[in-house]
Amino acid sequence: MHAWLCENPVGVEALTWKELSTPTPGPGQVLIEIQAASLNFPDLLIVQNKYQMKPDLPFVPGSEYAGVVRATGEGVTHLQVGQTVACLSGTGGFGTHTLAPAKLCMPLPAGFSAIDGAAFIMTYATSHHALVDRAALKAGETVLVLGAAGGVGTAAIQIAKAMGAKVIAAASTDEKCALCTTLGADATINYSRENLREALKTLTEGRGPDVIYDPVGGDLAEPAFRSIAWRGRYLVVGFAGGPIPALPLNLPLLKGASLVGVFWGEFAKREPQANAAMMGELAQWYGQGKIKPVIDRTMPMNDLKAAYTLMGSRSVKGKLVMVN
Repeated sequence: MHAWLCENPVGVEALTWKELSTPTPGPGQVLIEIQAASLNFPDLLIVQNKYQMKPDLPFVPGSEYAGVVRATGEGVTHLQVGQTVACLSGTGGFGTHTLAPAKLCMPLPAGFSAIDGAAFIMTYATSHHALVDRAALKAGETVLVLGAAGGVGTAAIQIAKAMGAKVIAAASTDEKCALCTTLGADATINYSRENLREALKTLTEGRGPDVIYDPVGGDLAEPAFRSIAWRGRYLVVGFAGGPIPALPLNLPLLKGASLVGVFWGEFAKREPQANAAMMGELAQWYGQGKIKPVIDRTMPMNDLKAAYTLMGSRSVKGKLVMVN
């Protein structure tokens, strides 16, 4: 097998494509022949030693991937050799093979491509957990999605629309806004040239959005929160914009609003039955055509460093997927 190895987490430039021995699965593990692996923001942070999870060195990055089970370890009964699965294990995806915990593997039903499977779990699980569980979104409410053309943003648009909400998608270019419209967004805001607060006031007739989905952070957080509706819910999803914002605590007080943390990974660990039910619903929605990952492009696995550069340029719409 071959894989991108991180022996020194000082950045993407230190990754090396190496030939390694193909491992044998231990108890509770499966060996997966990787067909596709998506590139997510944590995959950048982890090779810079900036992510909350710091794996032992050396490690193979690549948090999310899909492929075919080639061997099973002791005690694995729900997965079979030859079965196609998706997995989000945090590491291991950027190679030709990996060992994965069987309990983290999601069997892919017929018609669910490996490319879509590799771009599915992180973004759709995060967005479903955020909007359904944490925000208790109701049909007819208005959702503002920041960073709406990215991986989690495009998933949030689709899930909010599937739940009957009105969606305002905010993105940094007209091209990205146009993509959001094709995904079902009712209105868009190009925040590189429009005033976010004024645009929201116009689009909501002064009421403000009921739910704000924020995977960006940075300078947009405070003006967005100042625009929130009475009893609104502000979802703290991530900080792709870089700086972690500091919000004045009088803002939630004045609006009777909630500041809600979203940490899907911890939810999945602490509430596995609820997470399994959620993933089942998402797979059903995929089969019904309600949701489908937005794939910006696929690239050969050995072009990983070029893919990282593309992701850093903020020109990616949806997900980048590496394929073997």
